[in-house]
Amino acid sequence: MDFVQNLDPSKLTLGLTALSFIISPFSSAPYNLPIMLFGMVATQMQESSEGQALQLFTGLLGGSAIFDIIWMTKNEQNGFVRLLAILLLIGKIPTFISFSLAIRQTGGHFPGLGIRGGDLSGATVWDSMPGSFGGRGNNGYQNLDEERPAQFSRPAPPPAAPAAQPAPQTPAAPGSYQTV
Repeated sequence: MDFVQNLDPSKLTLGLTALSFIISPFSSAPYNLPIMLFGMVATQMQESSEGQALQLFTGLLGGSAIFDIIWMTKNEQNGFVRLLAILLLIGKIPTFISFSLAIRQTGGHFPGLGIRGGDLSGATVWDSMPGSFGGRGNNGYQNLDEERPAQFSRPAPPPAAPAAQPAPQTPAAPGSYQTV
């Protein structure tokens, strides 16, 4: 890990952007160049946007590494282009780790995971879900023995006015038409 901490994330992104630009005219994954170009912008916006662009780029970089493996198994490539695509995939690993460490050092986190700097014991979205086992109260459920507080009771609606009774109809004579 010390090796990855000493790497410059912006230079890694620049190298991966150049590599994805080189292989873009050939049979390669079409999403690599746009993601890397966004990474170049995200590294420039690192201080101004509180790391949100950097978090998004780190997530896209990790996801694209998985999609690269799938794309390479499904599509044919030239030998030299395949080698460059594999180098691009291998380069994404230390870049992803480097950006993850940079986000963690600045106090950021990945909001979708609910993990803040390795702290898994904090409150998460699951603690507020009904029936959770978070141990933080009953979370909306009540035992059979306890009374419901008055704030949950609703006043009874006023009684509705009785409906008007239709006038009784006289039976029609046999053989005549009836209207409905």
